[in-house]
Formats: sequence, structure tokens, C-alpha cells
Amino acid sequence: MARSARRGRFPSSTRLLDRYIMRETTKPLLVSLTVVLIALLMERILRLFDLLANHGGPFDLVLRMAANLVPHYLGLALPAAFFISIFVVVSKFGEENELDALQSTGLSVARFARPFLWMGAGLMVFSILLFGFVQPYSRYAYGAIYHSVVYAAWDATVPQAAFVDAGDGLTITADMVDPTGRELERVFVHQVREGAELVTTAARGVLGTNEERTRILLTLEDGVQLRTPSDAEPQVLSFGRLTLDRDFSLEAPPFRARGGNERELTLLELWGEIHAPFSLTPKSQLEAEFNARLARALTLPLLPLLAVPMGMAAKRARRGVGIAVAAVILVLYNHSLQFGESLGDVGRIPPALGIWVPFVLFSILCAWLFHRAQVRPGENPFGHAFDRIEGLAQDMGRLLPRRRKRKRGAA
Repeated sequence: MARSARRGRFPSSTRLLDRYIMRETTKPLLVSLTVVLIALLMERILRLFDLLANHGGPFDLVLRMAANLVPHYLGLALPAAFFISIFVVVSKFGEENELDALQSTGLSVARFARPFLWMGAGLMVFSILLFGFVQPYSRYAYGAIYHSVVYAAWDATVPQAAFVDAGDGLTITADMVDPTGRELERVFVHQVREGAELVTTAARGVLGTNEERTRILLTLEDGVQLRTPSDAEPQVLSFGRLTLDRDFSLEAPPFRARGGNERELTLLELWGEIHAPFSLTPKSQLEAEFNARLARALTLPLLPLLAVPMGMAAKRARRGVGIAVAAVILVLYNHSLQFGESLGDVGRIPPALGIWVPFVLFSILCAWLFHRAQVRPGENPFGHAFDRIEGLAQDMGRLLPRRRKRKRGAA
């Protein structure tokens, strides 16, 4: 009876431990994701404001474009945030001796890491949906809004002290503009027409359209025009009144259909294009994109295998060293995937080979490190690496004051 009671309590206690570990991991995960997303979005939002300032447009376009960037930046931030959250939790368990207490009760490293592995599996499924279906649509939506801002139909007005591309090689700017944006003072016009470059300046100008609103009319007064033909000498013309005109339309050119880029295709659409007899996009680019998305999603369950032994080796003074080492490993792995994908894009190597070889090597490294931490917890490879890095840092710290003293003595 006593044995059965103990057996009944142990699973319930481990389930309680699982919930505790997952709760403790979720907090830094959400914090890390929030901080990284805000930092990345703020930098992009500033550039979007510059875009709207140059081309015009309502403020809500910035919010819509930023919202469509969230899936892209979430895919970039999720692996790093997940790794950091595991590292912080495991190192915290080690600092407070909770990990040693759990191991003394017979709880293995693999059993301790099981909640992280379940979270990695869940995030893998989420990443497949994110990379495979959400990002293609959000990327296309961002491109459509960007197109509507940059290539929006001109409304036949000119902001003050701003250059306006009116299309067909016509650029207009004015130092002073009335509230309607159509009565101009100190006007400058650059125009390319029939192989000739025309530069026109005028004291005043008025923008308007014909009755059918099919042509724009710019009437200038008291100005000078410099005409530079491609095959003749430049000509200077002074005028009292001159009207420039061009075709005019209030309708912006339509944006292309989704799928013009392989990054706008879902995983199912990529698979269909790869096996289609004819495709406008090269098969190598389609295969590289398809394999890269799957490899990045499947990387998430591997991160606990790396973060757990690294967190076990990190003490309070080693957290910074551990995060630095982790950053180097993850950056190298990410760049190896990008390098393999780029080689696959141009057809130098088979796309699957360029992407899955780094993935397999990273998987073997993570599995070996986790196995060593499980079989020999006291001989963690990261512990020796952290000791050497700390020793080098201390040696460098001793050398720097000596060099400064020598320089002062020489001076």
C-alpha cells in the first residue's frame, strides 16, 4: 500500500513540476518576444514615416504596414526568445540548487527537460503555420500597401517645398503653395520628353485639369526654360506665359496578383509549383524556399537540447558568457542555413543538400551535448568552455592595466 501510494504521488508531483517549469518559461518568453518585436518594429516604423512624408498618405497606413510586418519579425525573434527563456529558467534552477534537489530524488535531466521539449514541439507547429501560411499573406499585404503609397495616383496637388513625381518624367516643386496645393510660387519643373531634357523655372504657376479630367495642365508665368536636346545645342527660352500638359488619371496602377515571388506562396502552393510541369519561378528557388521554411520550423524542438546543458553549466557570473556563446552558435547556424539557401537559389548545389546538411549537423551537436549533460552532469562540455572564456577574460583584464601603466610611464 505504501509503495502504491508513493507511485501515485510521484506522477502527480512531476506533472506539477511540468506545469511550474512551463509557467516559469512562458514569462521570459513573452517578455523577450515583446521587447524584440517592439525594437524591430520601431526601427521600421520610423522608416515608414519617412516613406509617407515623401509620398503622402494617411497615418493608418503606417499601422497597417507595421501590423503586416509582425509575422515576419515574430519568425525572426521566436527561436532566440525561446532559447533565452529556457536558458534563464535552467540557470535559475541551478543557482537556487533546485536542479540538484530534483536530481537527488532520481529525476533525470531528460525528464526535467520534457516540458521544454513539449513547448518546442508546440512552437514548431506554430512556426509551420506562421512560415507556411501566415507570412506569405502578410508579406503580400505589406507589398500591396507599399505599392499603393509609392505608386498612388497623383491628385494634381503639390505640397510646399516637396518634389512631386507627376509621372512620364515630370517633376514639380515650389517654394510657396496655397492651401489648395494648386497655386504655386517660385516653381521649378524638370521634364523629359521625346529625348530632350527640359528645366523650367517660373515666378508663379497654377495647376489644373481639362474638363474631362484626362490631362493635367500647369500654367506658368514669368519664367525661363532650358531645353537640352540629345542631338543639338541647349536652347534658352524666356516666356511670359507657358502651359505644360500631360495625361492624367486618378486611378492608381493595380498591384500584381499574389505569387509573383516565391516568398508569397504558402507551403502547399510551393509544393504544387515544385511538381508542376511548368513554372515561372525557377525550381531551385522554389525548393530552397520550401526546405528553408521547414528547417527553421523543425529547429525549435532542438533548442531545448542545447539550452538545457548550457543553462546547467551557467552560474550567476556565467550568464553573460552563456548568452554570448549561445548567440554565436545560433548566428552561425542561421547564417549556414542562409548560405545553403542562397547556393540552392542559384543552382550551385541541390537546395535540399545546402539546407539539411547544416540542420543535421546542428541536430547532432545538440543531441550530443544533451546526452553528455544527461550521462555526466558534472562534466558538462559548456562548463569547461565557460571556465576557459572566464580565464581569458581575466587575463585580458590584467593585461590592460599593465599596458596603461607602461604608456603612462613612457609619457
